[in-house]
Amino acid sequence: MIRSSYLLIILSFLSFRYSESQNNIIIDDYFINPLEIDLKLSGNFGELRSNHFHSGLDIKTNQRTGARVVAVANGYVSRIKIERYGYGKALYITHPNGYTSVYGHLEKFAPRIEKYVKNKQYVKESYEIQLFPGDLELRIDQGELIAYSGNSGGSGGPHLHFEIRDSAARPMNPMMMGIEIADTKKPLVRNGMVYPIDRNAIINGENKPMPVRLVQQSDGTFKAPSFRAHGNIGIGINTVDQQNGSNNKNGVFKISTYLNGSKNFEIEFDKYTFAESKRLNQLIDYGFFKKNKSRIMRLYIPDNSPLSLYQNTVNDGVLQLVQPEMNHHFKAEIMDFKGNTSEVVFNIENDYPPNELVVEDESDLTYIHKGTTFREQYGNFHLTIPSGALYDDELLAIQQHLDTLKVHEDEIPLHKNIIIEYNLDSKQGDNLDQYFIGSVASWGKVYPIKTSRKGNRLRASSRYFGTFAVSKDTDVPSITPINFRDKQWISKNQTLKIKIDDATSGVDGYRATVNGKFILMEYDYKTDLLVYDFDDGVVNEKENHLKLIVTDEVGNSNTFEAVFYRKPLNP
Repeated sequence: MIRSSYLLIILSFLSFRYSESQNNIIIDDYFINPLEIDLKLSGNFGELRSNHFHSGLDIKTNQRTGARVVAVANGYVSRIKIERYGYGKALYITHPNGYTSVYGHLEKFAPRIEKYVKNKQYVKESYEIQLFPGDLELRIDQGELIAYSGNSGGSGGPHLHFEIRDSAARPMNPMMMGIEIADTKKPLVRNGMVYPIDRNAIINGENKPMPVRLVQQSDGTFKAPSFRAHGNIGIGINTVDQQNGSNNKNGVFKISTYLNGSKNFEIEFDKYTFAESKRLNQLIDYGFFKKNKSRIMRLYIPDNSPLSLYQNTVNDGVLQLVQPEMNHHFKAEIMDFKGNTSEVVFNIENDYPPNELVVEDESDLTYIHKGTTFREQYGNFHLTIPSGALYDDELLAIQQHLDTLKVHEDEIPLHKNIIIEYNLDSKQGDNLDQYFIGSVASWGKVYPIKTSRKGNRLRASSRYFGTFAVSKDTDVPSITPINFRDKQWISKNQTLKIKIDDATSGVDGYRATVNGKFILMEYDYKTDLLVYDFDDGVVNEKENHLKLIVTDEVGNSNTFEAVFYRKPLNP
């Protein structure tokens, strides 16, 4: 007799089909929708986000929390993660075909999963937790209720974040897995950019990027004004897609480019590895994005970019324009997953090579080689830029003044964090625990970055260039009860709600007890709320002594105590 688990695996493979056009494995009729409503998206797979590609679908829940989330296929809960930021409350289900589905920003889990998680949280005495149940602990059937949608973690509004990952933990485009999203709209094209790839290239006589206005023609094609160019040239496009029932500006699925009728570049958002995700900053014009909040996607491969999304390229998609007075026709086809396509056309005339190029004065800049670790002292600061942190060799403006260190501007992307250290010898006699390193905003406010101290040395890391300052936090966190007051009867309350905040370095941790027993308080940093649910059953006395200790990032702490009265559950 065939064991049922083996039978499930065999049946799962029957649901695969091979797509020659996209060179991908497609799954038909294996997964169902994770919500019991028509799916509308606020974000799609591969969408260009801050420092990463979006790894799934953001499914709308009508601006509400509490929608039923169901398992898209049979399997077992293999991972549960609850964190303050990121996916918030997240659930991972491993399926017999080797794929894993992920459900993020949840409000709460289905009852048996919620009970399992709470037991573990109380044992650990921590709201934030990561669990890896065995394959026999939390078995799940397709269509079974597993959770309710929410707005936890780093969510910007109520929705379900949904992913499918393959057996190598690579995020896959869920639309390739049979998740249906209605879409009859063509991608939108906003603007473009033309880039000189090196110092010997010119565009309309200048060695600098040239913005391009794209005008839609009567046939729907977008056309750029003609221009002259010489040398190695790259094209960039700002484009987004929309699905039916939503005005959100989402990502496209595939872009193919052609020079004089021959394909020379293609990028397809089908799957990638998480290790590749930060390479988004190479794909886009990072400096333009930081200044204009608009992402131009480069339709060529930058030096040393290993992105697996690229395919079918000639000369890495770079246009080699060297023969004067020769005309070229460049076309970009921009496609969404449903095949809706927009076209962009550039007409280019080869120019003569420049007689002389203007060289800017760079004497006050520091040259950093991308393959060498840079270490230098600036006053009390010590700066380290690790090997591999930069995508290209760069000239950086680095300046120090008193307790401030300016490391260029946030216009060059980083692949690895830079390290900023500060010697506190000048602060002797002061409380050194209260100092931290922060990032200085353009309006002057210092925002803390995670800082550690060893002896008289502060150490912090940053994934951005910018201005950094050493600051001091002498204030304790604030604690404010929301739905009760000291010595009050609250038998009708379902929850205890307390607002906590720290305006300077931020809240680091908290611990709450009632009558000396730990109680689990869920923390939402977006609203600064701690919430305890009386259904947990910890509180079962008439007179209850609440104690809450909140600590900020530099160790300042505040203690709140109150007494409340409540009718016991079992008098």
